[in-house]
Amino acid sequence: MVAALLAGVLLCTGACAGSSDDDGPMPVRWQRGTLPVPDGTPGRVVVRDVTVCGDRWYVVGAVEAADGETRPAAWVSADTGTWSPVGVAAESFYGQRAVLYSVGCRDGVVAVVGARSGGMHGNPRVVTWRQVPDGSLVEVPAPFELYGGAEARNVGRVAGGAGGWLIAGNRVSGAAVWSSPDAAGFELRAGLPGLASDDRGVTWAYDVAAGPAGWVLAGAVTAGADAAVVWVSPDAMAWTRVGLPGDGARERPQRVVVTAAGPVVVGVRGASFGAWRAEDDRWGRWRAVGRFGAGGAGGAVQAVAPLAAGLLVVTWDGGRHGLWVSPDAGDSWRALSGPDDLPAGGDRSAGVAASGGRVVLVVDDGREGRLWVAPAV
Repeated sequence: MVAALLAGVLLCTGACAGSSDDDGPMPVRWQRGTLPVPDGTPGRVVVRDVTVCGDRWYVVGAVEAADGETRPAAWVSADTGTWSPVGVAAESFYGQRAVLYSVGCRDGVVAVVGARSGGMHGNPRVVTWRQVPDGSLVEVPAPFELYGGAEARNVGRVAGGAGGWLIAGNRVSGAAVWSSPDAAGFELRAGLPGLASDDRGVTWAYDVAAGPAGWVLAGAVTAGADAAVVWVSPDAMAWTRVGLPGDGARERPQRVVVTAAGPVVVGVRGASFGAWRAEDDRWGRWRAVGRFGAGGAGGAVQAVAPLAAGLLVVTWDGGRHGLWVSPDAGDSWRALSGPDDLPAGGDRSAGVAASGGRVVLVVDDGREGRLWVAPAV
């Protein structure tokens, strides 16, 4: 089963075949990649997210100078072996200093969200970028109140789909989204029935994905304890809240991905990590599937990537990163070995993407941004 799981996904040693959960992490042969520092002020490479879009791979982050000043940066590769800087045009004060932290894809084009803390209260000043025909990223002008202001909480991850683009986040009113048909300008949708906080509890959205039924947000409702929920919408305007099965433990869905088997949500389930999967085409009925790992109560699911009907997950357990693979959309899980130089601690930032039997992993520990590739068999 294990050998079949990794066929066309990761390059493993012979120990992969026939191994069991008792054998420890499944060996994976990781290769270190290099992200060149873009022209400009020298500094260290900062990495935050990675995606595959069309026939290109993209990594986003920043360059951090010795004095702590940052400038936005992104890289592109056609083969995951050689990476080149992407042009990033920033106009605003905070755009010129932003760290790019989320990248999404739609029809072979990417959109990016970044931020830099500043102002009187040191809150994140959020900026978005869209990709233009020459492949570069250009800042999208926006008023401060669109992402900030007195009603701000946080701005999360961006995703592309048939209906355009959506950013997940939160306002004082509860879970919220920012929508756009083309990433050239976003509109805040907050206080929407079903999505916003109400007498059932305070809502919080973590991640968003798109699929055949529209949009799905993953998050939680706090009413004494965190209860897992998703919100489903065909148009980003009308949202239906769906409670996910739970056992009373602290549950916090933090990432969502749409696989060939349907949407899968992954997050904290008590003292471990776990998954939920949609059981119908309209995403209105969900089932709790497999649990994995330990330390979920003090950690988080940091990244997820689809693998045909399966998925690959990066976790943080409070002390170290973990890599996990599921061949069956969340029912069963197996640990993977990480790179020998996989850091722990620091910023605890990680991203993962997979396509065509190749996986790219990025991790930043606050001292160095690192990239590894697991090549195809």
